[in-house]
Amino acid sequence: MHRAPPRRRPLLALALAATLSACQTLAPAPSESWPQRRALLQALHQFEFRGQLAAATATDGYSATLTWQQKDESTDAALRAPLGLGAAHLFFDGALLRVAIGDAPAVEGEVARQAMVELLGFEPPLASLHYWVLGVPDPRFPGQETLSNTRRLARLVQADWQIDYANYRWAGNGQLPGLITLQREGLRLKVRVSKWQLP
Repeated sequence: MHRAPPRRRPLLALALAATLSACQTLAPAPSESWPQRRALLQALHQFEFRGQLAAATATDGYSATLTWQQKDESTDAALRAPLGLGAAHLFFDGALLRVAIGDAPAVEGEVARQAMVELLGFEPPLASLHYWVLGVPDPRFPGQETLSNTRRLARLVQADWQIDYANYRWAGNGQLPGLITLQREGLRLKVRVSKWQLP
């Protein structure tokens, strides 16, 4: 009788353990209805998260660590290696954009926008990202929502972007996405959140 090589058994055990671990970390369904939950998150104007950003354009791809700090309308995002220049810092307050790349002095306005596009390969919708990373639509624009069977936002289509959500986890007293995938023609972004921090 032929037996599978013993070396395969530890791999099977590891795969099973990983599957069980993923199931155990799944957050239960929220107690609030989706409209209640959406309103609460859209009113959340102070938060922070850390994670990894991976981007793939039609001609290029890269990854970087990401730290995002939100306070009211102000977004402060830091990206680190390997974006060619090592690090970048983006600040946007809803009106003014400021960008610093590597050790170069920060630039503002249109020069900052051009620097950001050259660095990232696209122009991110910074004002809407404030909401999208939380797993809710930007309330200023219409959007198409698809909910999961646990009453969480699974997919959002808004402003020519498709945003998919997975791996919800506890953050404070609520649940926020651990994996956010943003797509539009010729571009795919993935944000894996390692840590959420709420006030």
